[in-house]
Amino acid sequence: MEVHEAIISRRSVRRFLSTPVPMASLRRIIEGAGMAPSGNNIQPWKLYVVGGATKDAITTDILDAIANGNPKDYAPEYPYYPTKWFEPFKTRRRETGFGLYSKMGIAHDDMAARLAQMNRNYEFFDAPVGLFVGFHRDLATGTFMDVGMFIENLLIGARGEGLHTCGQAAFTWYHKIVRRHLPMPDDELLQLAASGKLLD
Repeated sequence: MEVHEAIISRRSVRRFLSTPVPMASLRRIIEGAGMAPSGNNIQPWKLYVVGGATKDAITTDILDAIANGNPKDYAPEYPYYPTKWFEPFKTRRRETGFGLYSKMGIAHDDMAARLAQMNRNYEFFDAPVGLFVGFHRDLATGTFMDVGMFIENLLIGARGEGLHTCGQAAFTWYHKIVRRHLPMPDDELLQLAASGKLLD
């Protein structure tokens, strides 16, 4: 796929087929992502790829924590969103949320259905592959920009392979659980997760 087409056709997809992602495609996506620029070429990102039993175990443990745990025990290690929304970002956020639920036939006041859809994040929206991106917590603010460019390369690279993805900050709330299933040391921050699959 031509680069510009890959960029403008990228979407956050929230309903995937279970069709396996070819290993050759996955390798090309990761190799391309690793060419992202970074300050002083430190390449701070760390990528964890999950599928099968590991992915399923992450899903099971997070959904169990949501159903039976204390919400106060789970929070991101850094603020992804502002604590107080203001314009024009408040309107953009609300329009996106309302539009998403409307397309799914979920009423604004149907909190049970909204929660069920939110929890679909932790099922990777049925995608066969999940990607977790982290970096060393002692690095500086600029690292978020470096790792962001790496993540963008992952998403665009996947689109170039005929795949769709969804970046998911939702997993950062449950980083303690994710760590149980990945060789992620305590000195790393979990920045984002992404799900992906074949388009058709």
